[in-house]
Amino acid sequence: MRKFYDFEKGVDVIGLMSGTSLDGLDICHVRFFFKKGKWTYKTLHAEDEGYPSDLKDRLSRAQTMTAQEYALLHSDYGLYLGGRVKAFMERNQIQDVAVIASHGQTVFHQPHLRFTGQIGSGAGIAAESGVDTVCDFRTTDVALGGQGAPLVPIGDRNLFGEYDYCLNLGGFSNISSEGTLNGKPARIAHDISPVNYVLNHYTRQVGMEYDKDGLVARSGSIDRQLLEKLNSLPFYSQSGPKSLGREWVENEVIPLIEAARNPDGTPLGLADKLATFTEHAAYQISLNVRPQTADKVKVLTTGGGAFNKYLLERMRFNAPHADFIVPDQITVKFKEALIFAFLGVLYLADQPNCMSSVTGARYDCIGGAMYKA
Repeated sequence: MRKFYDFEKGVDVIGLMSGTSLDGLDICHVRFFFKKGKWTYKTLHAEDEGYPSDLKDRLSRAQTMTAQEYALLHSDYGLYLGGRVKAFMERNQIQDVAVIASHGQTVFHQPHLRFTGQIGSGAGIAAESGVDTVCDFRTTDVALGGQGAPLVPIGDRNLFGEYDYCLNLGGFSNISSEGTLNGKPARIAHDISPVNYVLNHYTRQVGMEYDKDGLVARSGSIDRQLLEKLNSLPFYSQSGPKSLGREWVENEVIPLIEAARNPDGTPLGLADKLATFTEHAAYQISLNVRPQTADKVKVLTTGGGAFNKYLLERMRFNAPHADFIVPDQITVKFKEALIFAFLGVLYLADQPNCMSSVTGARYDCIGGAMYKA
């Protein structure tokens, strides 16, 4: 028998987020309310944790695994996520959760081939946690001809509508705002460029998980020739809904950086690579934050990159017309997990959680697959 939920009194959901930069798992417990046609929320608990080294290594190699290894990782990772949620609920004495909404770990994302893959078995999560689980939020949209990404704009519109733009700085940067589509008001969003996926790729080569405050990048010099090549990549001139995956970075971006040379023919050092790519990311963001009035546009800025002081400086330099607002730390760190929780509550409410105006799909859809505990 189908459950019914009292959305006016509030429904508790746990959102799980794991980004492409593999910096760990975000868990966010949120209570959502729907009154007079409007969604509101209250964040109750939020935690993040790094991955065990062996799991992180397996996740980083998922693209090149055999079919059997991939299937085993999908199962193991789901069981791991379910165990982490169970421990989170026990620590925080959480009892009444309607659903877990899991982003999963993106391994493949090629919507032009009608194909995307996020691992982390929903059955495993539900079995280990004892809570019904919704996952696999992207595939229906991709089947409908959409990009399957970004998914957070539905939360941007409903939960953070007071900002002109909502910008997330994660493995990739993505942005959303109100606009028009075919002459009608619509939420518009797309991925902008890689950010932490590339920066962390290089810092990990020297044993650093990330460049704290952008200090290494700040000490480097911008290679103007490399910067021009990065800014000339064809993706940036594409119009319409568009999204990025790790395959594009590994095929298009990393080779350009590796081929760059100093005047004496030696490869660029770490600091120069980080300085140049930080400038590239900041410049691409500036192109996507357009003045609207004489006042500065308000840009909600979240994600791990919001803690990178040097990146923020370069963004403000390149876009002086924008006020990049970094909110409280809970919102900065957990906004994506919060919004995946929101996708889960929309699933329960039978409301669309994926917008075709963002992804380019044939129509809006209710994405996700439910696994009963």
